[in-house]
Amino acid sequence: MKKLIIFLSIFLVTSAYADDFFPPKGWYDKPNPLASPDAETGGEISIFAGQYPKSLNYYLDTNVLSAEIFGAMYESLLSMNPITLEYEPHLAEKWSLSDDKKTFTFQINKNSRWSDGHPITAYDVKWTYDTIIDPKNLTGPHKIDMERFKPPVVIDKYTIRFSARDVHWKNLGAAGSFYILCKHLFEKKDFNKINFEFPVVSGPYRLGKINEGLFITLKRRKDWWNVKAKSSQNTGNFQTMKFKFFAERENAFEAFKKGLIDLYPIYTSRLWVNETKGKKFVKNWIVKQKVYNHNPVGFQGFAMNMRKPPFDDIRVRKAMALLLDRRKMNSTLMYNQYFLHKSYFEDLYSKKHPCPNLLVEMDREKAGELLKQSGWIVNPQTGFLEKKGKIFSFKFLTRSASSEKFLAIYAEDLKDAGIELVIDKKDWAAWARDMDEFNYQMTWAAWGSGVFKDPESMWSSKEADRKSGQNITGFKNSKVDELIEKQKSIFSISSRNDIYRKIDQIIYQACPYVLLWNINYTRLLYWNKFGMPDTVLSKYGGESSAYWYWWIDEDSRADLSDALQAKVPLMQKEPAIYFDDIFKE
Repeated sequence: MKKLIIFLSIFLVTSAYADDFFPPKGWYDKPNPLASPDAETGGEISIFAGQYPKSLNYYLDTNVLSAEIFGAMYESLLSMNPITLEYEPHLAEKWSLSDDKKTFTFQINKNSRWSDGHPITAYDVKWTYDTIIDPKNLTGPHKIDMERFKPPVVIDKYTIRFSARDVHWKNLGAAGSFYILCKHLFEKKDFNKINFEFPVVSGPYRLGKINEGLFITLKRRKDWWNVKAKSSQNTGNFQTMKFKFFAERENAFEAFKKGLIDLYPIYTSRLWVNETKGKKFVKNWIVKQKVYNHNPVGFQGFAMNMRKPPFDDIRVRKAMALLLDRRKMNSTLMYNQYFLHKSYFEDLYSKKHPCPNLLVEMDREKAGELLKQSGWIVNPQTGFLEKKGKIFSFKFLTRSASSEKFLAIYAEDLKDAGIELVIDKKDWAAWARDMDEFNYQMTWAAWGSGVFKDPESMWSSKEADRKSGQNITGFKNSKVDELIEKQKSIFSISSRNDIYRKIDQIIYQACPYVLLWNINYTRLLYWNKFGMPDTVLSKYGGESSAYWYWWIDEDSRADLSDALQAKVPLMQKEPAIYFDDIFKE
């Protein structure tokens, strides 16, 4: 399932390095261990997808939606087992690694085809690499992995060789997991302008109808070259995936309750606690469910642009964190549903590895002292802090009205400290453009995580000035750079995690974000008409794994229709699902 490749960014190198050819002898294509044999194909799932994106080209816009859609249309050389996370064949039917762990040769499956019937070849792979690496293309963080290799060499029509400049634990995944595009379709086009037109694909879905600003559909392909593979059975079951767009989540929630959206993951505690008590929920027409699995925990916070004043001063950044009353927000706005962040890598800590970072509590006095040390003095006539004749005023770039209630509390506490917060609200596309150009002072940013961490794109100094990249705060630290370089040649996951904990503590002290809060499970609401595996979601996936493993169950749909008409309840489903209790490896 391509979802794992996109969102986990997992690049696992195992003991298989000792062999010359892969997959190992005895390997054979098996059914997906998470897919239900009861799954049926057909029907439509309607999904809330946030605000309309600026692009569906994942190489130009690395947002979650573009990644999901792009990964349904295009494929990589290797796939990954959804339980073991071992690499398995996909576009490449076999591959080899050199003894020095720097050369990777892939043999492409001669049966693989583009949707227009042309074979997928090594020339497509090389063209995609060249396109990503081209300086004129705005392919941002995707360049990082490709820059580790010399230009790949086409050995023959179906064989390509990648040679890494240095040993890195990610190299196999970097070469084998990027999405291959169609050379004969795109090579004469301006890649930076390829946003919504993808008429030739290789994956299980193609683009259907697009109604700009309202919805985008994906259509299941009966002529997908890999449709009969055992590993493909009972996955990607929906004939149509319909992604609907709303400027505000509140409007999407109202549409969901009316049955216009089928699946609605909850990110707002107020909705989860207060808005799920009506007849539709009590009668189980809508299912309310928590899913606990191994989906990695990311982080979120108010990102501060460290490239320019006032947030180039660490004392100011720490003061901004001390002036945020997270406990008040968690209790009054979020019903104490969340834990408060004190790390950028929360899931690397445990009883065995306790987190040494202290939880930042609101402290006006300490914040005031830090601001005074940085030269900000209260003007008694206005009550605002001033420095060199200018008041402390900054813009908070936001794209969602749902954030405004949090910002209102923050703005009041900042005002009491002599700071003016001005909300600068824009739509998703305008927000993304400003972020790409570092044209912001503070913004709300939420980041996912992977089972195997890679801090380079977000925390390396050389990424701080890369436009359209992930180091949005402009973070630079020579010690972190050294640790990032050190981990590249370490193949032990536990040893790398030790390094990441050291990196985390350095970042924590630098305070590039005002850290916020998170949860360690997925909150789902969905209309009770679906079939699904017992685990509901995949081992490492969030709500979008439902797109690939669920299906329209005709009996359940009929039962729901009858229940709605007769106003009678349906059988209640388990309110909480624990992956490890259900799936025994």
